[in-house]
Order: sequence, then C-alpha cells, then structure tokens
Amino acid sequence: MRLDFRHTRFLTSAAALGGLPADIGREVAFAGRSNAGKSSALNAITGVGGLARVSKTPGRTRLLNVFTLTEAMRLVDLPGYGYAKVPEAERLKWGEMVGSYLGDRESLAGLIQVMDIRHPLMDFDLQMLGLAGELQLPVHVLLSKADKLKRGAAAKSLADTKKGLRGWGTVQLFSAHSGEGVDEAQKLLADWLTGEEKK
Repeated sequence: MRLDFRHTRFLTSAAALGGLPADIGREVAFAGRSNAGKSSALNAITGVGGLARVSKTPGRTRLLNVFTLTEAMRLVDLPGYGYAKVPEAERLKWGEMVGSYLGDRESLAGLIQVMDIRHPLMDFDLQMLGLAGELQLPVHVLLSKADKLKRGAAAKSLADTKKGLRGWGTVQLFSAHSGEGVDEAQKLLADWLTGEEKK
C-alpha cells in the first residue's frame, strides 16, 4: 500500500513517555547517532521540507518528536545517541527514555536506524540493534549520505553492513541529497504503518 507522506505534520515533543499521544494505531521510530542524517532522512522521506529540524550541531534532538501522517499513523524522531559532549547524566536520561519507549510502546511497528554510510555499525549502533533484537522489533537500516561515496565504495559498505547485521534487520542505501532510496524507504514505512507486512 502506498501512502502520501506529504501529509505528515509535527504533532508534539515529549520529554517523557507520558507526554506522547495515546498508544493506539501504529507508529515507526527513527533512531541514529547524532549527525548521522536522521532529520534529513525524515524530511526527504516525507517530502516536507523543514519538518524535522536539521542542525550541523550534533545532539540537538533531545526529545521524542512526534509527527502524524493520519490519526492512526505516526513517525517518532528519537534523540540522537553517541554524542560525547552531552553530559553523562543527560545521556543516561535519554537512554532510559528511549529504552522505555522501545520496550513499552504497544503501537510501535518498527525501527528505522539511520547510519552514516562512511561509519556504520559503531558501538552505539550495535547497542541499539541489540536492544531491538531483544524486543523482537523489526529494524531497517538507512545507510545515509550514500552520495558521499562512489558507487563501488557504497556497494561495499552496503554488503559489509548487511553481513554485520547478522540477520538483525534489513538495510539499504539512502541519500537525502540525491533522493536515492527514498521510494524504497517509503514503501517499507507504508507496509509497517498499515500492517501490510504481516499479510
């Protein structure tokens, strides 16, 4: 099923699970290291410029930012992880919030994990993948900034990442700049949000 992601709108920001909308319908979360291109990916996939704030300063997403496509379909931008300049206490707080969200949110249908194609599968990426695996949460990896590498190098990174995932999830090339992989990502999101992947 195809969805028109251009209808996506910002709904709310939450500092805790209690600030999220009712846990009904279906939603997909976006995770990634700080500055991996998560906000740019959200903007490219929805086709709504400026939907998610893009910053050159890592660690700007500190809340659970919720975007609504329909009343029953949402996208959730999780706080970026792995940024060293954030105080340890705040990092722990973010980690607890994200862990609770992933583990307790009944409407969560899957996790889109954004990784910079030049630096995939770093320690924090593997920790997030491990958590999703424990929770049996479907994961799809976007190797972002694919336009930064030549075709051969991008293909090698894709193959290496697929091998490194060891069956934890699926992976594709993605570039918010060139538009590569946007259609593929939209189709997968539509399947998760409508429940079509179960049929």
